[in-house]
Amino acid sequence: MYIVVLVTAGNKKEAQKIAMGLIEQKLAACVNIIDKVDSLFFWEAKIDRAKECLLVIKSKKEKLPGIIKLVNSLHSYKVPEIIALPIIAGSKPYLRWIDASLRQPV
Repeated sequence: MYIVVLVTAGNKKEAQKIAMGLIEQKLAACVNIIDKVDSLFFWEAKIDRAKECLLVIKSKKEKLPGIIKLVNSLHSYKVPEIIALPIIAGSKPYLRWIDASLRQPV
């Protein structure tokens, strides 16, 4: 099963470090980094806000444990957002490219 994983990071440098690790370790075929996301959330008994970067990670379900482990090891947050969503359909050539990208040697 193909998945999209959403991860927020505190800044662009951290987002790029996580993205590079995911690509280098063949845990993701592609990572988009969306900078300057306004986030509002409930944390430690109060409403908080932050400027964050959103990583949109394209991968496969069997890679998710490795993605979670890598994100947790590189992330500065105590509880980083790591949410996986199924890709229910997609362009066959793009999905084949994900397969090939997760297999190819670096």
